[in-house]
Amino acid sequence: MSAKFPSPEWLQGLKVKLNSDEKYAQIARKWEGDLVIVIEPEGNLEEQLAIYLDLWHGACRSVDYNSGLEKYPDPVFTLTASYNNITAILTGKLDPMTAMMTNKLKVKGSLGYMMRNVPTVLDFVRCAREVTTEIH
Repeated sequence: MSAKFPSPEWLQGLKVKLNSDEKYAQIARKWEGDLVIVIEPEGNLEEQLAIYLDLWHGACRSVDYNSGLEKYPDPVFTLTASYNNITAILTGKLDPMTAMMTNKLKVKGSLGYMMRNVPTVLDFVRCAREVTTEIH
């Protein structure tokens, strides 16, 4: 399943991909933590967007599109980036680890945990790229 980013259909497609991808399940088997991805307005995005994912041991237990930050006040991770930087990551123009290290993708939460789990982070991005067929 693939869809235009950002959209509820894209997020559902990502959930299906994460839950059906054997490689991701294996690599992320020790991952414990939900996250909110905050996309700041820029380019085609006129309002802030918050995307919630509950990731646990190689599975995506739930997702929520444009949930609002108040709905999930204490996720393990909050990732914040501009629309242009998120779309650059999704299209492969910006490496996610480079984005984190250059503050184009801000991480709230344990950066140490994230760095110890680089393969999980990179495979999550691979799955997100595979379901992204079009950028709005």
